[in-house]
Amino acid sequence: MSSFNRGVSKVEVTLKWDPSPRGEPDHDLDLIAATYTADTPGTPAYLVHFGSRSPDGTITLDRESRTGQGFGSDEEMTLELDRLGSAYHRVVVGVAIQQHAGRRTFGEIANPEVRLTEGYTELSENGFADVPDATAATFAEFTRDPTGTWHFHPALRGFDTDPQSFGALMGTA
Repeated sequence: MSSFNRGVSKVEVTLKWDPSPRGEPDHDLDLIAATYTADTPGTPAYLVHFGSRSPDGTITLDRESRTGQGFGSDEEMTLELDRLGSAYHRVVVGVAIQQHAGRRTFGEIANPEVRLTEGYTELSENGFADVPDATAATFAEFTRDPTGTWHFHPALRGFDTDPQSFGALMGTA
């Protein structure tokens, strides 16, 4: 039975990109997860980003890079959805580009790629080619059904905003 039919429980999110060319300012991309309750579906109950974790430890940013240098993934996030409190019904995951040295878009970043897996099953992989003019993007949404089972929905949507404002916009339709 596929992961899509039985629901998802523990998801690994990895993000990688190539470093900026020599002499150019560093590219800094950040994974962000926003959790939502049924009472406030458009306003996040909390965000996990920039080296933080959820209050209950179910969503953690395990690795963070500010340059894209190194081998393999540059940032890693773990979402233990099966342990997330029953008040939470939705989690949206995205990436924001830090705008330290002026406006940067996904089209200006070399080889950005985000990958979602559950165990050895790849749920999604995206290179942001469909949102080249965006400075931030959501790429995954997880929703909990009435039985408590979590379901994955690919949700690529680009935004033109700074990382601080992105958290408030992630859950908008």
